[in-house]
Amino acid sequence: MDLTGDVERGTTERVLTLLGLLQQRPVWTGPELAGRLGVTARTVRRDVERLRALGYPVQASQGVGGGYQLGPGQDMPPLLLDDAEAIATAVSLLAGAGGAVAGAGEAALRALSKLDRVLPTRLRGEVRALADSVVSFDGGRTPVDAEALLILARACRDEVEAGFAYPSHGEVRGRRVEPYRLVASDRRWYLLAYDLDRDGWRSFRVDRMTEVAARAWRFRPRPVPDAATYVQEGVASRVYPHQARFLVHAPAELVRTQIPAAAAVVRPREDNRCEVLSGGANLDAVLMHVLLLGHDFQVLDPPELGQRARELAERLRAASG
Repeated sequence: MDLTGDVERGTTERVLTLLGLLQQRPVWTGPELAGRLGVTARTVRRDVERLRALGYPVQASQGVGGGYQLGPGQDMPPLLLDDAEAIATAVSLLAGAGGAVAGAGEAALRALSKLDRVLPTRLRGEVRALADSVVSFDGGRTPVDAEALLILARACRDEVEAGFAYPSHGEVRGRRVEPYRLVASDRRWYLLAYDLDRDGWRSFRVDRMTEVAARAWRFRPRPVPDAATYVQEGVASRVYPHQARFLVHAPAELVRTQIPAAAAVVRPREDNRCEVLSGGANLDAVLMHVLLLGHDFQVLDPPELGQRARELAERLRAASG
């Protein structure tokens, strides 16, 4: 018989139980913990030292009101969650992934992806049912299917192909992709992926996807462009029939506060100037938006837009009387 293995398993289970108790209440006395664990106070002290060696900052104090408590540490150690806590955390993260707080969506999705890796199968149905019942009155971000978002996050994490139906040129077509990154703007979620049928990088709006599924085929990662930059440039210019570049005589930090990220890409230049890249169905409208920023600027591309600016300037001069 392997008594050593049984002892080690018993010790591990007891230490994990001790950690769970310390996470439930602010302070436990030594006799209380010994009673709950069915061991001596000396064993409790040894188990506390084992937790400290693992990075858990267990503090001990003497006297009335003293005892053991789990304090804040330099690094965040793993948490132990019971079923109810795991469900509540997953549902909250699903809600946060669809929220409009700047930066919270990406962090919530990363945390949800980690939790999903260890969430017991028996709890997934409850998480899905509760997530379906969560709604928000904030219309800031376009809503997406939480399950689709999680499927894509898993596929990015596990480096497996994904498939979905997506509207294109007036019809819905199936797409096969190698998913790399999920990117959140202030309004929407996008997937940066390598389109296997079109042999090139593409960005897709998650809210337009249907029949999202991960496939069993793994892929070897390719050199990937910067996800946020690629998606922003696509949203701001590449999706439009016309693109324009401007040199604006103002710092990039200031201009970014004046133009939504989905409307233009702002790149810093020397001498407190910046380059603005934008697109539209009508370049006159793009020109007017840059004019209304209130800064001096020049048209860089296309050349014909510079001529158009001169024509409009003459018309405005004549209108001034």
